[in-house]
Amino acid sequence: MSLNGDFTTLLVEERDDRVTVLLNRPEVRNAIDQQMVDELHQVCEYLEREPKILIIAGVDGVFASGADIGQLRERRRDDALRGINSTIFVRIAKLPMPVIAAVDGYCLGGGAELAYAADFRIGTPSLRIGNPETGLGIMAAAGATWRLKELVGEPVAKEILLAGAVLRAEEALRINLITQIHEAPVLMEAAHNLADRISRQDPLAVRITKSVFHAPAEAHPVIDTLAQGMLFESQAKFDRMQAFLDKKSAKQSSGKQSSDNPDRT
Repeated sequence: MSLNGDFTTLLVEERDDRVTVLLNRPEVRNAIDQQMVDELHQVCEYLEREPKILIIAGVDGVFASGADIGQLRERRRDDALRGINSTIFVRIAKLPMPVIAAVDGYCLGGGAELAYAADFRIGTPSLRIGNPETGLGIMAAAGATWRLKELVGEPVAKEILLAGAVLRAEEALRINLITQIHEAPVLMEAAHNLADRISRQDPLAVRITKSVFHAPAEAHPVIDTLAQGMLFESQAKFDRMQAFLDKKSAKQSSGKQSSDNPDRT
């Protein structure tokens, strides 16, 4: 099964272990409109059936400048209650495998909230990330009011949400909102390197660890124990641990032989 779709706002590439999605509305700095939301739902539907790592980035040196203001201006109360953006961002956050946001240039408003929903955020020196919604007479209602506090703490979250602070890359790195800075030409390479590291882990262990990590505090430690019980029965656990023991044994044997037969010149 492969990811098939007639995408007009996304550029999608699929590999065996990952899917790369580029937000592709360069004429409006990749602003998130209803069509893009619908297409992101298509991607999520596929990844819920076929779990793979997801890398999200934007084209033309911009991640996403926010929600499409033209559409946003016309939305009313019932549109807000539908949670158009918040619903897709929650779905992205809950995908079985990790999500990597590779953020370049503007990452504002809904674009920032999309990045907050990812498990990893890496950026470029030109990154500008924040939530200017209150300056437009609305609020950041697609996850920023609670995700941002978890990510950077209450004081910085309020600086962004209530005072309109837009952070540069070095500041975002300092507060761990992003974890790496790379020059724009190698940003996607860095994202794929991170995906490679994730892919070297056992996929089932990664999926279960992500689920347990996001479980409510009151669910621990019971959920940890139950999840570990599942993994203790997986064939990958036996195979990977045996491989580790074999490698360790071979290394120790090699070291012993070198000690018993030192090189002589």
